[in-house]
Amino acid sequence: MANHDVIVIGAGLAGLAATKELADSGKKVLLLDQEPEAAFGGQAWWSFGGLFLIDSREQRRMGIKDSIELAWQDWLGTAAFDREDDEDYWSRKWAEAYVNFAAGEKREWLGKMGVKFFPVVGWAERGGYDAGGHGNSVPRFHITWGTGPGLVKPFERSVRKHIKNGQVDYRSRHRVDGLLMTNGVINGVQGSVLVPSTVERGVKSSREAVNQFEHYAQAVMVASGGIGANFELIRKNWPSWLGTPPEEMISGVPAHVDGRMLSITEQAGGRIVNRDRMWHYTEGIKNWRPVWPEHGIRILPGPSSLWFNAEGNRLPAPNFPGFDTLGTLKTIQKTGYSYSWFILTQSIIEREFALSGSEQNPDLTEQNIKKLLSRILPGAPEPVEAFKRYGEDFVVADNIENLVVGMNKLTGEKLLDIDHVKKQVLARDRAMDNKFTKDLQITAMHGARTYRGDKLIRVAAPHKLLDRKHGPLIAVRLHILSRKTLGGLQTDLSGRVLNEQGAPVPGLFAAGEVSGFGGGGLHGYRSLEGTFLGGCLFSGRQAGRALGEALQ
Repeated sequence: MANHDVIVIGAGLAGLAATKELADSGKKVLLLDQEPEAAFGGQAWWSFGGLFLIDSREQRRMGIKDSIELAWQDWLGTAAFDREDDEDYWSRKWAEAYVNFAAGEKREWLGKMGVKFFPVVGWAERGGYDAGGHGNSVPRFHITWGTGPGLVKPFERSVRKHIKNGQVDYRSRHRVDGLLMTNGVINGVQGSVLVPSTVERGVKSSREAVNQFEHYAQAVMVASGGIGANFELIRKNWPSWLGTPPEEMISGVPAHVDGRMLSITEQAGGRIVNRDRMWHYTEGIKNWRPVWPEHGIRILPGPSSLWFNAEGNRLPAPNFPGFDTLGTLKTIQKTGYSYSWFILTQSIIEREFALSGSEQNPDLTEQNIKKLLSRILPGAPEPVEAFKRYGEDFVVADNIENLVVGMNKLTGEKLLDIDHVKKQVLARDRAMDNKFTKDLQITAMHGARTYRGDKLIRVAAPHKLLDRKHGPLIAVRLHILSRKTLGGLQTDLSGRVLNEQGAPVPGLFAAGEVSGFGGGGLHGYRSLEGTFLGGCLFSGRQAGRALGEALQ
């Protein structure tokens, strides 16, 4: 007997956005999540809160000229869709719809929800190829005031209001193990009630089952996230063109991001596309205060650090910090090692190192103006300095010789030759004697500082790495950090899950990362950044509204 109109699986950002829309339209929703209530909001809570917007008021204030035509050009150059007759058919349609949303009502819609933005727009994924290739032509990375928690909060508030008035029935520790079908229509779920848990947000919770359940409704929406913490599944789906999967990775997401609902939904008739597309960062460092297993943090770097592979060779252009995540991953993979190095100075770390995540940015997360203003004072932000002091991936030295000795000591492999590394650093420093140079990274540094936002708070004044006034020297060992699933369940623009024949599976919908953020992979091969949270919100809103109308 159905007591609800819709069952939503997953209380992350996409699930909350869909639940809000469904409840707003008068539908009764059963919201299920395998994690404790402390995890409400999912992995979005841990994020930096970056959102992709086009021609926003923040951009215009910073003197940035953006347009939907330029953004769509950048998206297509970045996505590089090459399966448009099949797996990318709906991906491209979702991408176009999302770009229109980001240029249109997205900012106003979020503003009405109470979301505000940090005034300086960030420039992520700068590309480094031609104008039609990968990357953002202009800064588009808008940081939510309050970071991830600030973005989750208004949607949580809306859903909790509906919980209070009886429109939403939220049940934590309810793990879905299968989808139920009656007369060819997905109309229910069956699963396990897990043992109650009081672990804090992000901490791995028990999978011990204490009971079973079955629930029925008119439709089921899957919003369960991706595979980022499931290293076994990542390696199984690893693209052949990226070589052998890394032997070692660290995790940028909590353990509950396990991808289990993908196979469960596939067994019920849903089609998974673009399995080999995923988004893993190359600037991961081990968290010195881990919350979940293999907990890693991503450095959000400015463009000045020198990037070396494990054998001490500088990465070729355009593998500069913050330019091309996937291209750099491919370059690192070819070395046969799963780590690389930044070499930088104290002046660079003070200006250019930001750490991704809400817990690493207490000033923005707490919306604390006093703490925020302290960023302009001498010294790196306290979370960065803490990693420099306590993080196992940092080496600090007063000269290049001692730095390389420390780097070899850290890995225990002695792959780095002092003279070889020093020669490359000296060659780079000689290029600093003029404002013009053949070194494309230095040209990019000078170019970045023509953007007011970068010059004010993001890019250090160009200087020689071996200039002691800017010391000490710092080396950072960088790991491959798992994060996002770019492929997933193929859906049409209403969020209906499609089968192998391209027809909707009756009663089955999906939103968020489990659907590749829409269509089974609206990003294609690469992300322009700020598009994951936005993809969750857009696909959740789109599917929630479409399903609400369908059930009128």
